[in-house]
Amino acid sequence: MTIAGAQRLKAELQQLKTVERPTIVRAIGEARLHGDISENAEYHAAKERQGFIEARIRDIESKLADAHVVNPAELDAGGRIVFGATVDLEDLTSGDQVSYQIVGDDEADIKAAKISVSSPIARALIGKNVGDTAEVKAPSGVREYEVLAVRYV
Repeated sequence: MTIAGAQRLKAELQQLKTVERPTIVRAIGEARLHGDISENAEYHAAKERQGFIEARIRDIESKLADAHVVNPAELDAGGRIVFGATVDLEDLTSGDQVSYQIVGDDEADIKAAKISVSSPIARALIGKNVGDTAEVKAPSGVREYEVLAVRYV
C-alpha cells in the first residue's frame, strides 16, 4: 500500500480504539442498567456494534502488519508504470484524457482518481512506458489507452 493509504488506516484504527470502542463500552454499560439483557434491544444492538468494531480493528491491524508500504516519490522505475505510479492516459477512441494513481485494493477510490492494482485497467498498464498502448478488456468491449506520462509522486 502507499504511505497515504497506510496513514488513513492508522487514523481509522486510532479512531476506532480511542473513540468508537470506549463509546460502545459505555453504551453496553448503560443498556445493562435497563434490566433483563435477554430482551434488551439496546444491549443486543450495542453488542453487535461492538463485534463490528472489534472485527474492523483486527482487520486493520492485520493489514498494517502484513503491508509493504511504498512511497511513490522514492520509486525509480525508469518511467515504467508500477504500483504507486500516477499515469496520464488518453482514450484512443474518444480522445478523453484521464489520470490515475495505481494503489492497493483498500485505497482504491475512483472519485479521487485512485485505481486498484488488481483492476483490469491497472493490470493492463503495469509495465508499460510513455508512448505504449494498453488494451483494457471492459464490459463494453476492448478499450485502448495511450500512456502520455508516468509520474512517481
